[in-house]
Amino acid sequence: MKPSIIVFPASNCDRDAAAALEQATGKPPAMVWHGEASLPDTDFIVLPGGFSYGDYLRSGAMAAKSPIMRAVIEKAKTGTPVIGICNGFQTLCEAGLLPGALLRNAGLNFVCRSVTLRVENNSSIFTGGLEKGAFVDFPIAHHDGNYFADDETLNRLEGDERIAFRYVDNPNGSARDIAGILNEAGNVLGMMPHPERVISPLLGGVDGATFFKAVVEAAA
Repeated sequence: MKPSIIVFPASNCDRDAAAALEQATGKPPAMVWHGEASLPDTDFIVLPGGFSYGDYLRSGAMAAKSPIMRAVIEKAKTGTPVIGICNGFQTLCEAGLLPGALLRNAGLNFVCRSVTLRVENNSSIFTGGLEKGAFVDFPIAHHDGNYFADDETLNRLEGDERIAFRYVDNPNGSARDIAGILNEAGNVLGMMPHPERVISPLLGGVDGATFFKAVVEAAA
């Protein structure tokens, strides 16, 4: 497997994602600067968390216009798995790869803590290693994590089983407790919680390690 991580100015979880992928694959991923026009040979792409471009305009709005995103969008359209975590989720929505938008948290506060998620879909490349209805604990750290979409879009996500994760105790006001969604083809996942931050007991848990191991095995 040849994973790549896109690095934007003010990414702050790119190295965490790299550690998670190296643990899962046994080799370091390619770190691709946002200003590049093309991707290396890759079969899995991660848009990491952080505050790309300082969250100016809207979170992820400027990152979505980075030169490398044209290549990411093309790879996604041809079926390459792409996961956006936190700011990466925001970027995927701004780039049109996922529907909806991430708004300010309902309480207007930055939220940083561990949350419990329920696995809603285990038929995707990202969640196939998890049991539907199972619970996982991942950290969150965001100010703009309140997922919003119109009722028609939300109903379509529900009907097509494209909701990957829901919050058990909604920390940000997200519509229908949504914590992660899939695109129509099932090869793009956006999620606000950070599985890359719980890959070892020393980090407070291993649910993230289980998640990435399953994703890598499925993608391979």
